Amino acid sequence: MQKLFALLCITFFATSAPAAERLTVFAAASLRGALDDVSAAFDAAHVTISYASSAALARQIQLGAPADVFVSANPQWMDVLAGVQPNIRESRRGVASNQMVLIGQLDEVPVTLSKLPDNLSDGHLAMGLLDAVPAGIYGKTALDHYGVWPRVAPNVVQTDNVRAALALVALGEARFGLVYATDALADPRVKVLSEIPTAATGPIQYPAAALNTRPEATDFVRYLGSPEARAIFRRHGFQAGSAP
Repeated sequence: MQKLFALLCITFFATSAPAAERLTVFAAASLRGALDDVSAAFDAAHVTISYASSAALARQIQLGAPADVFVSANPQWMDVLAGVQPNIRESRRGVASNQMVLIGQLDEVPVTLSKLPDNLSDGHLAMGLLDAVPAGIYGKTALDHYGVWPRVAPNVVQTDNVRAALALVALGEARFGLVYATDALADPRVKVLSEIPTAATGPIQYPAAALNTRPEATDFVRYLGSPEARAIFRRHGFQAGSAP
């Protein structure tokens, strides 16, 4: 009888113990795939990732969205949140970096960004929103750097996030696209026509930060900078992160 009572007690406490709360991560769309693998290595069962443009996610966080961690595709959107999220300043770290590339479909002839206007008479250039999506901001900076923006502007198609720009090229809806190097690796239907040097875009850094004091959030951000996580990011084409 005592053994039965002990067994019932063990069963009761085992089934009534609260399940571990899930960790909600808001992350830039360009991290899809890489961050999925990183979160799986960290704790796949208890991490939920919501992907969108950094701008859209930052605005959702400003409006009170229940995110625990934010990983942005540029430091500026993290700066915006740092003024109202004190935990960001304490936990913030750079976790990865990237590079912009010009892409086209597999039969497209390689072309540099400076020569792009000559090829746009019968096609469109897909890129993220110029005033909000980091990839769009970097892309516009590069086009200005080469002095071709006024000539390509009429043929530009803006998208809500960089993966949407990638999809337009992959589906043949746009002839060219300005995306991250890691995006080009993620879709076999496109190829890199030319790489865009950092001198034309400025450094492309991905900062991450915890948005609250949950230990799991701090641990996850810390893990993003671990050798294991960095190896996963490199496997997906990202470079090492630096100052956030």
